[in-house]
Amino acid sequence: MLTLSTVVLFLLAALGLLLIPGPAVLYVVTRSASQGIRAGLASELGIELASLVHAVAAAFGLSALLLASALAFSVVKYLGAAYLVYLGVRTLLAKDKGQHAFVRSPQSFSQLFRHGFLVNLLNPKTALFFYAFLPQFVNPTRGGVTEQILLLGALFVLLASCTDGLYVLLGSTVGRFLTRNILVQRWQRYITGSIYIVLGAIFAFSGSEKK
Repeated sequence: MLTLSTVVLFLLAALGLLLIPGPAVLYVVTRSASQGIRAGLASELGIELASLVHAVAAAFGLSALLLASALAFSVVKYLGAAYLVYLGVRTLLAKDKGQHAFVRSPQSFSQLFRHGFLVNLLNPKTALFFYAFLPQFVNPTRGGVTEQILLLGALFVLLASCTDGLYVLLGSTVGRFLTRNILVQRWQRYITGSIYIVLGAIFAFSGSEKK
C-alpha cells in the first residue's frame, strides 16, 4: 500500500495542478456566475464523477485502449468539443428573460449534473492526464497496482471537489455582483455562450492537458 510520504507528495503535486484553472474549472465558474451556486455545484458534481470514471478506467487499463487508437481519441475529443459548442450556441440563441436574465436557472439539478458529467467524460485529455499522472506515484513492490491507482484517483477527485468548490463560490459571488449591472445583464447570454464555444475550441485544438 502507499506510504504516507508518497500520499503527501501526491496531494501536494495534485494541489499545484488543481490550482491552475483548466477548461473544466472555467466551465464550472461560468455556470456558477450565470446561474448561481446551485448550478455550479451540480456541474461540479458531474465533473467530479466523470473524473472518477476516468480514474477507474486508468486503473483497469481502459484508458490505454482509448489512447492506443488515434481514431478513438479523436472521436471522443471532437464529441466533447461539439457538445460544448452546442451548449454555447443554445445559450446564444436563447431568448432574453428580462432584467433578471443573468440569474435565471431553467435547468434542473439533474440536467446541470448531466451536462457537467458529459463535458468532462467526453474529454479524452482528462483520461490521458489520469493515465499519465497517477502511475507516477505507484510502487509495484508495495501491493496491487490497480488498488494504488484507485486510491490515488479517489484522493485526487476528493481534493478536486474541494478546490472546484472554491471556484464555484468565486463564480457565484461574481455572478451576484454582476446581476446589479444592467449592461452585463443584457450581454449575459452572449458572454456565457461565447465562453462555452471557446471551451469547445480548446477541447478540439489544444494539446493533451489536465482537466
